Amino acid sequence: MIAQIRGRLIEKVPGHVLVECAGLGYELDIPYTTFFHLPETGQDVTLYTHLSIREDAHNLYGFAARLDRDLFRLLIKVNGVGPKMALAILSGLDSQQFVRCVDNRDAAALVKIPGVGKKTAERLLIEMGDRLGKLEGMPQINAQTPDLSTSPESMPVHKPEDEAEAALITLGYKPQEAAKAVSRVAEKGMSSEDMIRLALKSMIPAS
Repeated sequence: MIAQIRGRLIEKVPGHVLVECAGLGYELDIPYTTFFHLPETGQDVTLYTHLSIREDAHNLYGFAARLDRDLFRLLIKVNGVGPKMALAILSGLDSQQFVRCVDNRDAAALVKIPGVGKKTAERLLIEMGDRLGKLEGMPQINAQTPDLSTSPESMPVHKPEDEAEAALITLGYKPQEAAKAVSRVAEKGMSSEDMIRLALKSMIPAS
């Protein structure tokens, strides 16, 4: 089991990173909440990881904090929730927001995440409500996400607006929804990361 990886960040695009470690390049799928905290390419990065082994593929998932990784592991145990949906959930809601959704039984916030229907949202509230109390690290859930360049913890586009729209589309939003959300928040000089963050916040309000 690969539980953590530390190395040089070679490439980062929304949803994916390439990390060089001991001469090998590791491709990891990441939630957007992790993407927002990545250092610049060429710098060292440390990610908590989960390795999924299937007959047709070995997939490595990376997370900014151990709590995020542990939440991911709990999510994929829920019936009907696979790694792709778990990443979408942790992209639309950070750990604190997700726990608050479960505590408040807020299914409405969950169904705004692409791919999460009403039945899945209700199942998440029931099953995750029983499991979150046993999750190690819950008392630190209000802590700031660590700086990935120091803590152990491609899509070719040209404009920040294009990159932000492409990122939202990979999450499952329709092109028209993505374009509308980005145009609503975009300002001159704003980075694609900020556009993605604000667009997601506008589409999935905090509960």
